Amino acid sequence: MHRENLQQSLLQMRGSLQEKGWVGIFLVLVLMLFNWGLEARKWQKLIKPLESISFLRAFSAILSGVSLSVNTPNRIGEYGGRVLYLKNNNKLKAIAATIVGSFSQLIVTIIFGLIGLIYFLNTFALAKGNDYAIPVLWEKILLGMLVVICGLTILLYFRLEIILAVFEKIPFLRKVKVFVQIIVKYSSGDLRYLLLLSALRYMVFSAQYLILLDALGLEFFWWQAFLLNSVIYLVMAVVPTIAIAELGLRGKVSIYFLGMLSSNTVAIIAATVGIWLINLVLPAVLGSVLLLGVKIFKEK
Repeated sequence: MHRENLQQSLLQMRGSLQEKGWVGIFLVLVLMLFNWGLEARKWQKLIKPLESISFLRAFSAILSGVSLSVNTPNRIGEYGGRVLYLKNNNKLKAIAATIVGSFSQLIVTIIFGLIGLIYFLNTFALAKGNDYAIPVLWEKILLGMLVVICGLTILLYFRLEIILAVFEKIPFLRKVKVFVQIIVKYSSGDLRYLLLLSALRYMVFSAQYLILLDALGLEFFWWQAFLLNSVIYLVMAVVPTIAIAELGLRGKVSIYFLGMLSSNTVAIIAATVGIWLINLVLPAVLGSVLLLGVKIFKEK
């Protein structure tokens, strides 16, 4: 029976690809450029107080960062790849600027994730007749904690001077205060603009995943899939992992949540692997080529 379901899913996926799938895959590839292009624009804006760089250079720095982030926990290696494109005296200062950009993306992920989690708990709580179901009390506690964390995160984001004050108060941090001073150079308007770019980027990579699911034959309502997918992104944001291990975890989490909408786990797994290859592996390969060029240039 399981084998028949597998064969049926594979045939459905093959038929969907032949009918409309390749157009969807092409669109996902195009959106990959928009995805990392928006991140490049964010980084270009973030380091402007240090030095001005072109969008193309910022985009190259982003791809190089992706290349170095593949084997590091929660992709922290991306900082090292990005700063290679800056002047030596700005490299350490740019790390703090990059963290502010990650901060803005995290806020967007938490906000959409909370909306998706509220929808999930209200819609599927009674349907989750399995061992993974969380008691209602714990669901409310979890939701309450996330709301508090979200509020504190937003407050800290718009009051970055608090972080600088901490560095000034603690003796061993005072020595490196100069490297984080850039975080207070962003106005409220700058921070709102970064949040807007982060929200646009969130919409782009969410759309990529949903388009790929559709191209592979998964049937769903777009708004439902978007809300459940936002919970997947929330889980992936809070669980420490490296890019290679992330694929397995993302697959399991995607099957659990999107499995509420469809039993076609083959399409869910295929889309998860596909988006991982398109949004991470392909940019990492391009970034490796760019890093090699940087190395050769420096040697010359």
